[in-house]
Amino acid sequence: QVQLVESGGGLVQPGGSLRLSCAASGIIFSFFDMGWYRQADGKQRELVATITNRGRTKYADSVKGRFTISRDNAKKTVYLEMNSLEPEDTAVYYCHTRLDKDYWGQGTQVTVSS
Repeated sequence: QVQLVESGGGLVQPGGSLRLSCAASGIIFSFFDMGWYRQADGKQRELVATITNRGRTKYADSVKGRFTISRDNAKKTVYLEMNSLEPEDTAVYYCHTRLDKDYWGQGTQVTVSS
């Protein structure tokens, strides 16, 4: 059974930083691409960043230069380092992978506010 468990969200001031983690189980982690998405209140879920099984990364334009996605295959964990956070980054952040279907974590809330 595939499980994705996010952690690391919280309340941070504008300009601050957070690191999200997503621990995977039930899959051969190193085989699969991983991604982070987010959903703000009243908005559709959107792609934030992805990392292929070989480590190639891709970012939404809104987070380029501020966010970094990485993975540790030994720990079966994918990370999202978020710097220079803005109020517009406030959202629930979800971890994602796709095998036979899409799998999502439960989400972790990130709130950027003074």
